Amino acid sequence: MEDAHKRQPWYREPWPWILMAGPAATVVAGFWTLALAIKSDDGLVAADYYKRGLAINRTLARSDRARQLGLEAIVSISGDRIRVVLQGREAPPATLRLSLIHPTRAGHDQTLALRQEAPGVYRGEIVPFGSERRLVHLEDDRRTWRLSGDWIPGGGSVVLDARE
Repeated sequence: MEDAHKRQPWYREPWPWILMAGPAATVVAGFWTLALAIKSDDGLVAADYYKRGLAINRTLARSDRARQLGLEAIVSISGDRIRVVLQGREAPPATLRLSLIHPTRAGHDQTLALRQEAPGVYRGEIVPFGSERRLVHLEDDRRTWRLSGDWIPGGGSVVLDARE
């Protein structure tokens, strides 16, 4: 009986397969992880991060300017329509620039120009984006001031102020 057991080919023995299962599972998991990494690039690091870091003082100055002007805005999003009511001590500009920024995916960001339909009331159309949180930036065309806020799904409207 021992002679028959010794004459079996290696691939009929269970131990080589048990020993190869661990490394084989690791190789499969590695390829799976590689596929996920390629498919879902998070885009958290900007290519021009150094220039953006240098520009932070200009952004802070624009927020300070909005604070000096006493600006505040209420943004309402309904489907593909957006409405902004701007209040402040200065005459409202003819157009505004609104940015809806996804916190981690730059490809999902939207920037649009809003036209004034009444004094301090602006309207525009957006591409519906589902129920994901967005950072909202509102600024004039000359980029002299900026208001910011967070749009949270189900919140209805957002109050933008001159925060940093």
